[in-house]
Amino acid sequence: METYLKLVRLLADGHYHSGAALAEQLGLSRAAVWKAARKAGERLGLTIESRRGTGYRLSEPLELLDPARFLGALSHPAHSHIARLEIFDDIDSTNAHLLAAGHAGAPSGTLCLAERQSAGRGRRGRTWVSPYGANLYLSLLWRFPQGPGHLGGLSLAVGAALAQALEAAGAAGIGLKWPNDLLWQRRKLGGLLIEVAAEAQGPSLVVIGLGLNTRLGGAQAQGIDQPWVDLDEILGPQGYSRNRIATLATKALVTTLERYGREGLAPFLPLWERYDRYRGERVEIRQGERVITGTQAGITIEGALRLEVAGEVQIFTAGEVSLRPVGSPSP
Repeated sequence: METYLKLVRLLADGHYHSGAALAEQLGLSRAAVWKAARKAGERLGLTIESRRGTGYRLSEPLELLDPARFLGALSHPAHSHIARLEIFDDIDSTNAHLLAAGHAGAPSGTLCLAERQSAGRGRRGRTWVSPYGANLYLSLLWRFPQGPGHLGGLSLAVGAALAQALEAAGAAGIGLKWPNDLLWQRRKLGGLLIEVAAEAQGPSLVVIGLGLNTRLGGAQAQGIDQPWVDLDEILGPQGYSRNRIATLATKALVTTLERYGREGLAPFLPLWERYDRYRGERVEIRQGERVITGTQAGITIEGALRLEVAGEVQIFTAGEVSLRPVGSPSP
C-alpha cells in the first residue's frame, strides 16, 4: 500500500494527529508526511487540514471498508456463497476487474469492493462519479448455467431486493425506475450495471455492479446530470454504517441471485411492482434520436417495459432505451 493511502487510514477518524506521531507510525520524516498529505489531496480529492503545533486531520471523518466487520455481519447462508473477497483502495472499475477475473477463471461468488474508482461506469457507458471513501462501489461475479435469454429480468430482481433491504435499514420512500435505478423521492440514490459474457445456451458469466451514494459532497457531484440524493440526507450521518450497508447489499444480492437462478423473475414481480415509481405515469422512451411518449404500464415476465401508446401496448427491452419522465432533459 502506498504511503499516502496509509496516511489516510491513520487520519480516517477525523481527529488531529501530530506530525511526529504520524512520522513514527509510518517510518517517515515529518517532511515526508507533509508530502504524503499533499499527495493524498491530489490523488484522492480529500481535504487534509494541517495546523502548526497540532498536526493533521481529514476535514471530514471516513468510515473505510473493514472486511472483518463486513463479512462478520453476514449470515451463514449468504456468507457461504462468498468464494473470495477483494477490497481495493483505488481501482479503475470493480466491474471491469471482475469481468477480467471471471474470464481468467475466478469462481462464482467473487466479491469486489473499492474505496474509489478512477473509471467507474454506469449503464450505456456513462461515467459513475466515484470519490474516495464516499459511497459504495461493489461488484459480484456470479455464474449461471443458463444462457443470456434467462437473464433479461435480473436487474429488476436485484433492484427490488436492494430497495427492500434499504427500506428495512430505515430508508423509507425508496423507489425504482426501470430498469436499474434506485430512487428516493424521485432522485437517484444508486444504480446497477449488469454485464454478461455467455454462450447462447449457457453457461453465463455475470458481473453485477452496484453504485450507491452514501456521502456525496457538492463538489464531488458537480458532474452528475440528474437530481441525486445520498444516505447522509436520507438517514443522517449517524443513521447508518457504510460497512453495514455493504453487508445488507451483499446479502440481498446473494439471496436474489441464488433464487433467480432457480425461478427467474416471476417471484420478484410483486416486489418490483411495490417499488415501481413510474407505473401509470406518462414517460418518454428514448431510442437514439427517437422519442416515444406513453403511459408506463408495468413490465413483462421477462423484465421488458410495457408502454401504452395511443391505446396499444408496446414492449421495450432494457438494452435499447432510456426511460425518463415527460419533460426531463436529455442526458
